[in-house]
Amino acid sequence: MPPGFKLCYVTDRLALGPVPLLGLIQKAIQAGVDLIQIREKDLGTRPLAELVKAAVESARNSCTRVLVNDRLDVGLAAGAAGAHLGTQSIPARAVRKRVPEGFLVGVSCHSVEDALEAESAGADYVLLGPIFATPSKLRYGPPLGLGKLKEAAGRVEVPVLALGGITVGRVKPCLEAGAAGIAGISIFQTCDSLDQRARELRAQFDD
Repeated sequence: MPPGFKLCYVTDRLALGPVPLLGLIQKAIQAGVDLIQIREKDLGTRPLAELVKAAVESARNSCTRVLVNDRLDVGLAAGAAGAHLGTQSIPARAVRKRVPEGFLVGVSCHSVEDALEAESAGADYVLLGPIFATPSKLRYGPPLGLGKLKEAAGRVEVPVLALGGITVGRVKPCLEAGAAGIAGISIFQTCDSLDQRARELRAQFDD
């Protein structure tokens, strides 16, 4: 399994209430989360750039890599480690031509075919989901299930991270299906201690 593709925290500051997002990002970095995808689509360019720059600076001496959802321009300007592309984003192939070597490109996928296309377009990893039912992913249709996760992981060579309805108890089945890691919002944002949650999740990889 490639290093650095186990735990991916996808941010959603609107679900945090009064809790400041940057503070939670810094806790995620301290907890050793591998990837942090800043997914704040409603933020304007300037506040998003300021958030990403602060997150990148906080992660400078860590193993955590900060990525920006969709906004390649902000990611490059702020020194982010990469960009994560959604279904309405610039195609991964076009992004790959515009970024320096080592810049991570991730792609959200909702089918095995999406994952194959993302890999052929130069993606470094894919988020596949929803694997389990989750209210935030209802627009993408029924959950894919572990069977599709296993098929995707078996057909693409880049890391496949399971997304959608991921709980601590569901991590192990995802790994057994071939996932390189897991990604999520609430699994990181609704715990009492992010450090403890990261330890719980990593223990699933060590069993």
